Amino acid sequence: MPLVGWHPHETWTWLTTSPLLGLTLTVGAYAAGRWVHRRTGNALLQPVLVAVVLVGGALLLADVPYGDYLNGGRFVAFWLGPATVALALPLHEEWHLVRRAAVPILTGVVVGAVVSICSAVLVTRLAGAGRTLQLTMAPKAATTPVSLAVSAQIGGIPALTAALTIIAGITGAVVGPWVLDRLGVRDLRARGIALGAASHGIGTSRALQESRTEGAFSALSMALTALATSLLVPLLLLLLR
Repeated sequence: MPLVGWHPHETWTWLTTSPLLGLTLTVGAYAAGRWVHRRTGNALLQPVLVAVVLVGGALLLADVPYGDYLNGGRFVAFWLGPATVALALPLHEEWHLVRRAAVPILTGVVVGAVVSICSAVLVTRLAGAGRTLQLTMAPKAATTPVSLAVSAQIGGIPALTAALTIIAGITGAVVGPWVLDRLGVRDLRARGIALGAASHGIGTSRALQESRTEGAFSALSMALTALATSLLVPLLLLLLR
């Protein structure tokens, strides 16, 4: 017997505009990504990358606007802050190693931030892009919330900066360990600093999977790179006008 008063179209409209859709889709896509990664062991199939593809594909197929999806997705995004703070735990446990390598860490982070900012601006300029796109690319080395704020402050396009930052993070997490292996970088501290500086929170998650020490140094590098980028971007842009 058909349900009295049930209208599929109205139900679908309610679902697509409800926070339940974004929340369920995000959590489900990431769980699927973790399952795929565990089953295959393929470094290219990072859970975040798989989740992004699944969510994007579902939104396209269902013709759901991103704004409607974000009604529920923002509840997951809220936990980015607490998750970032929680990275202080492995850092605290490895603090004795951090103190011994304070000068190399600071030097590496500052040099890395300078190279990232300058190369982003110069490569974009050589490709013929305008000043706005150069400003958009400049802060991509920082973690997403910081890169968004810096981009807005210097006149870039924050939404595009966020996309570039996420792409950089996923790419670094996928190919970073492979590149470090090929370069013969075995020191866990150096590997962690490289991943944290180049691929932010996603790279730090990957580093924590490999070693607590590597994850701790990656978390520290991510935080210091965000600080260095926010301070250096305005200064370097003056020199690269």
